[in-house]
Amino acid sequence: MTNKLPAGNRISHLLCILVLLSFLIPTLHAQDKKSQLQARKAKIEEEINYTNKLLSETKKTKQASLNQVVLLNKKISKRQELINAISGEIQQIDYKINQTKDTITQLTNNIRKLKEEYARMIYYAQKNKSSYSRLMFIFSANSFNQAYQRLKYFQQYSSYRKNQVRVIKETQVVLTEKIALLQSQKNEKLSLKSVEEGEKRKLSKEKNEQDQTVKTLSKKERELLKKLRENEKAAKKLQKAIEDLIAEELRKAREAAKKAGTKPTPENVFGLTPSEMKLSTSFAGNKGILPWPTERGIISATFGEHPHPVLKGIKTKNNGIDITTSGGSVARAVFDGEVTSTMTLPNYNNVIIIRHGEFLTVYSNLGQIYVKKGDKVTTKQKIGSIETDENGRTKLHFELWKGKILQNPEAWIIKSR
Repeated sequence: MTNKLPAGNRISHLLCILVLLSFLIPTLHAQDKKSQLQARKAKIEEEINYTNKLLSETKKTKQASLNQVVLLNKKISKRQELINAISGEIQQIDYKINQTKDTITQLTNNIRKLKEEYARMIYYAQKNKSSYSRLMFIFSANSFNQAYQRLKYFQQYSSYRKNQVRVIKETQVVLTEKIALLQSQKNEKLSLKSVEEGEKRKLSKEKNEQDQTVKTLSKKERELLKKLRENEKAAKKLQKAIEDLIAEELRKAREAAKKAGTKPTPENVFGLTPSEMKLSTSFAGNKGILPWPTERGIISATFGEHPHPVLKGIKTKNNGIDITTSGGSVARAVFDGEVTSTMTLPNYNNVIIIRHGEFLTVYSNLGQIYVKKGDKVTTKQKIGSIETDENGRTKLHFELWKGKILQNPEAWIIKSR
């Protein structure tokens, strides 16, 4: 006979602890996942509300416009993202519901086993309740030490029975809490399903509005084609102006090298001073985290070649990105640099070009400009107001060049807004 608690007591304690831990650890992970989903959902809702604001400004003209189609496309895309986020939350709740059901099953089984074990103890106690038989068992020991161990055993057994009652009650409390949690989770799921259905109805309505706007604009095919050709011609003029500026910078670099009697720079590389080289390196090191050229906005036209949103079989090419923002917004420098040029071009209004070592950033469709050629600018410095067109659209066209090579600005500016 040893001076230890019965093995069943230790096993019961361990089983309870394991059951509770098996629920607690995944729950903490689920809570973290839920927080991430809710933060994502809130962000998307904010973007939808902002897009609605921009659409309201556009609709003041009472005429269907290409910008409305672009913004509706953006809103539909965000609405679908929102629905997906809600579906993700529902899936997470389903996971938690199944997890809670498993925990309830484990706790129920544990309570059953504890009660069965306790019933056996009661039966044994009733069968051996005679004080005389206990005393005989103790005094029949072969030694004093063995008698003491037997006495301790009866004391521990009594304590074990009391402990079994406590464990059963505690497990029952946890079980009751889990049943209540399960009902709460089911109610949360029903609520989210209702929200999801509401978002799907909004999505359907927005798609109908989009279809109607496209149909209206399709009747103006000739007008849209004319506008497209004007935009293409203006884009080529802007591109040529930038290329001429780059060519001039390269020519100056070659002449400077010739005068200094040094090795000429490669054909497509600017001749950079040590400070310009440092600036260029710093600019490159901030790829992916440069601030936006507007305080707020949505990318309504991305870099590269894309199908026209209305005209079938027609593609459009964008040398940068278009950022649609609210009326009265201003353009900001995305990094420290020097204003290399300011100009006025058809369809682009005022244009500002800023050099950052071997990099150039281009800001088009400005009204009033706040800087001039030769000015040093700093990151996020306001450089000009953004024009609002006759359709109520306030749009900044933004380009980024590395020497003669066009870059996709989206790869350079920060993703999170």
